Amino acid sequence: MSAHNTGKFFGEYRHSVDDKGRLTIPSQWRPQIDSSDNNFLALPSLTEKSVAVYPPKMIEQLYERFSEISMGDQPGQRAIRRIMSMAHNFSCDKQGRINLNEKLINHAGLAKSVVLLGEASKFMIYDEGFYDQLMTDDEGSEDLADIAKGFGF
Repeated sequence: MSAHNTGKFFGEYRHSVDDKGRLTIPSQWRPQIDSSDNNFLALPSLTEKSVAVYPPKMIEQLYERFSEISMGDQPGQRAIRRIMSMAHNFSCDKQGRINLNEKLINHAGLAKSVVLLGEASKFMIYDEGFYDQLMTDDEGSEDLADIAKGFGF
C-alpha cells in the first residue's frame, strides 16, 4: 500500500470506468484503507461538466461553509439543495476503487474513459473527450504568466 495521502492532489491520470461503474484512484492519492480518514465527498462542479472530489480534510470545511448560509438566503439554500442532491460520500475499496452515483455520472457526462486532475486540495473527474476539448480550448486563451501573477507566483 502507498504512503498515507496528505490531502494534496497533483497531476493528470487517465483511467477507465469498469463495467460495474468503478474507477481506480491513483495510488498516491489514496488514503490508507485502515485509516479512519478514508471518506471522500464528491460534488458536482458548478462551472463545468465534471465532478469535484474532496478528501477528509476538506469535508469539514465544506460543511462549515454550507452551514454559514442563512436559512433566509433563498438562492443560497436552493444552491445547497441542488448540490447536495447529487453529493456522494464514499470510501476507497481495498483496490483503491470508488463508485460514483448515477447523478454525478450524468452531470459530468462520464463515459468509459475519464481523466482525474489534481487541483492541490481536491481532484476533478472529467470525461476524457470533454477534458481533451477543454484543454485544447484553453490553449492560448490567456497567458499563464499573467494568471500566475494574480496568485502571487
